[in-house]
Amino acid sequence: MEQQAIWAIGIFLLTYGLIISEKIHRTILAMVGAILMIGLGILDQETALRHIDFNTLGLLVGMMMIVGITADTGVFKYVAVKAAKVSKGKPERILIALMVITAVASAFLDNVTTVLLIVPVTFSITKQLRINPLPFLISQIIASNVGGTATLIGDPPNIMIGSAVKELTFMSFIMNLAPVIIIIVLAYIPVFLLLFRKQIRSTPELQQSIMEMDEKAMITDHKLLKKCLIVLGLTISGFFLHQSLHLESATVALAGAFLLLLLTGGENMLEKAFYSAEWITIFFFIGLFVLVGGLVETGVVAKLAAKAVELTGGNLLASSMLILWMSAITSAFLDNIPFVATMIPLIQEMGKMGITNLEPLWWSLSLGACLGGNGTLIGASANLIVAGLAAKEGHPITFMKYLKVGFPLMILSIAISSVYIYLRYLI
Repeated sequence: MEQQAIWAIGIFLLTYGLIISEKIHRTILAMVGAILMIGLGILDQETALRHIDFNTLGLLVGMMMIVGITADTGVFKYVAVKAAKVSKGKPERILIALMVITAVASAFLDNVTTVLLIVPVTFSITKQLRINPLPFLISQIIASNVGGTATLIGDPPNIMIGSAVKELTFMSFIMNLAPVIIIIVLAYIPVFLLLFRKQIRSTPELQQSIMEMDEKAMITDHKLLKKCLIVLGLTISGFFLHQSLHLESATVALAGAFLLLLLTGGENMLEKAFYSAEWITIFFFIGLFVLVGGLVETGVVAKLAAKAVELTGGNLLASSMLILWMSAITSAFLDNIPFVATMIPLIQEMGKMGITNLEPLWWSLSLGACLGGNGTLIGASANLIVAGLAAKEGHPITFMKYLKVGFPLMILSIAISSVYIYLRYLI
């Protein structure tokens, strides 16, 4: 097992190093790394398949198909023009407006769905204003992960924690996490304006041309739009109710996608829907899940987490801060789902060892795992989806370009969370 653990660590670090270097496409690297994990016997194929989160993949594919069909109606162009006109065509106002909309939507939808809906709007606006879309996209990535932290259904780690700790209800998450998320969003607004002020300048003429546009003319297919909005409404309602209905979010998303295909019909629409799915990103996720699975199966993740928890000696403040910061740094580079899966039983074990008030530890795990995803481009699902869409539009977001913005802002959010956890639960 020790030899396998060393091999797993080596493959993982080599793969991630090459991904960061961007010499070879990250999907090729992730899949080659995954195949090496299986080929060298670190994982067998059956175990590797168990580590692939098909709920995440199904959710991605389903929503990509729904959004792809909906985009044909022109509704995103309508929203883009309307948003730009309400903001008087001023790029800085539009950036903040879309950032706040993304954060709020991500609290009640999953992050991936939110960015799939917002990003096409962003491209329409930035093309009209002839400005670089990257500041808008990066701010939306960060806002989606921050907003998703506020509720039980906003991010997978919260769903996992809520499932494991039955007393943490939907309202518990809102009451305990929403206040600090509001503070973080407010703190980010001036930072984004300062960081991107030189990149989001447009001429008064271009701003005025937006004010003169007719947003209603953007809708090209009213009949298809009605069907799309009905299915989208049903799908979003399904996300709200999926726990009480005992359905996974992937089932809801795929049901929505194929219901829409059933209503619209036609082989052309089917091909268009499947073409809309970002298969390159999907296969990157598959490789990533298997790579992390190798670390989980060889005990590397468990040993690291257990050793870190031992260092605190059972002190509540030290345990909370360690879990918060360790979760954030780890989740910036690893998928947060297997990490959270490892941490949940460890925190429960700490409860058996004498720590009676586990609540600060659960909120620390949630904040660290969810907000940590902002640290790097590979830290969260939404990051990769936006990067894939941006590359398709000819505006690639490189690992290092994102890191320069995302990592410092992630550290800022965790620092704010540290103060919040201390003042609210530990004084």
